[in-house]
Amino acid sequence: MHSVASRTRRSGVRIPARRTTLTGWLLAAGVGFAAVFAPATTATAAPAFVSCPAGDYENVDHACVPRPGSDPDGATAQCGDGTYSYSRHRNGTCSHHGGVERWL
Repeated sequence: MHSVASRTRRSGVRIPARRTTLTGWLLAAGVGFAAVFAPATTATAAPAFVSCPAGDYENVDHACVPRPGSDPDGATAQCGDGTYSYSRHRNGTCSHHGGVERWL
């Protein structure tokens, strides 16, 4: 059984407890130093909102496209970005399109 004061390597050589404690503190200090002084990453901003003229809407690609005069045949929902969904189930409808604006 190992004593509290030391540890034994695989080779059978004992490591003093002070050394293992010091190694742990140095490792923790190094990780903390790296976290504080690492260069900050900058997130790229999403494109600015495009103001579309009346009768148009902004699609997922941030382009203005004409809004259809009536709901397309077979569409089940209109999405937040103006696109239509033909989903047969509510789960996932208009995913990545701003959610469901209205059910048809």
